[in-house]
Amino acid sequence: MSRDDSQPVAVDFTGLRAMYVNCSLNRTPEPSNTQGLVDRSVALMHDNGVEVDQIRAVDHDIAVGVRPDMTEHGWDRDEWPALLRRVLAADILVLAGPIWLGENSSVMRHVIERLYGYSGVLNERGQYAYYGRVGGCLITGNEDGIKHCSMSVLYGLQHIGYTIPPQADAGWIGEVGPGPSYLDPGSGGPENEFTNRNTTFMTYNLLHLASMLRRNGGVPPYGNRRSEWDAGCHAGHANPEHR
Repeated sequence: MSRDDSQPVAVDFTGLRAMYVNCSLNRTPEPSNTQGLVDRSVALMHDNGVEVDQIRAVDHDIAVGVRPDMTEHGWDRDEWPALLRRVLAADILVLAGPIWLGENSSVMRHVIERLYGYSGVLNERGQYAYYGRVGGCLITGNEDGIKHCSMSVLYGLQHIGYTIPPQADAGWIGEVGPGPSYLDPGSGGPENEFTNRNTTFMTYNLLHLASMLRRNGGVPPYGNRRSEWDAGCHAGHANPEHR
């Protein structure tokens, strides 16, 4: 017997935690149009009882590099290890940023590089560290590039171990050229039905998938444990001595 999908389904997202990293080029307290879009998604998270953490990456002294702690590699200061602990505490990671010259901001690339620097660490099950978490992205600007920028961000997140749900990106772009930005009066950004729909769908898809992963103990470890691969006893290995 098929299920009637028109009927409401009880959902409970309490206990989930989300982290939003705003990759704006503007430091606090300068306004951030990206933050305006982030706020809409965060409001939905709060409405569903989700604990939300946020950072604006450019406010922090994040060293350049692809190691977990760059003070071990010649840098005097690096706030990333402390920020990474907050990222790892979250079931959901949303990277948000502006479009510049058709690409993600330099800050976005910087954050993704630092996330990548921890991707070789294993969790307690022998999988890569980010397994069991979900990721999405929000993009703003007044030039073309939402899909291109989202493609880059979501590829990076899944490559390092995040699970990407359907329609895990949303964005807003105004008139091409030096037109209004998302939060500018009369821009139409906050009222844009397409952007609001996609932001809502992205947020709920992140919540649904994160909840599913939590209920099932993350991604099943069969066949994807780096520790077993290194030991020569991974799934399908031909050596009969490893079982």
